[in-house]
Amino acid sequence: MTLDPQPAAGWTTLRLDLDGVRSKAGLMDACAEAFALPEWFGRNWDALADCLVDLSWLPEAPGRVVVVSSWRGFARARPGDWETLREVLEEAVGYWREVEGAGAGLEVLLADAPPEPEPGR
Repeated sequence: MTLDPQPAAGWTTLRLDLDGVRSKAGLMDACAEAFALPEWFGRNWDALADCLVDLSWLPEAPGRVVVVSSWRGFARARPGDWETLREVLEEAVGYWREVEGAGAGLEVLLADAPPEPEPGR
């Protein structure tokens, strides 16, 4: 679990590093660790979506920023799962915007890095 408090805003940063992740199971394991998901997390899309709109197991914070890094390799290897992850994250952000009104309790940033070379190049 990587939790970095953001003292100026009081927000917490959750870092989801997908370096080397090339399977849905690996993604779910990475999410469980990065988001400090509870033991009852079922390691499937519905369970991930449920967890991201709950967040009660995390320390109190006015908001959280999810930073997804090294995502390009996973997106290329598992485009369907990447799209589903993006949808789950977008829905969670939308949920927290509704709950928080004009403010946002959850934001997601895709950390950009140079594209990974394609195999064989």
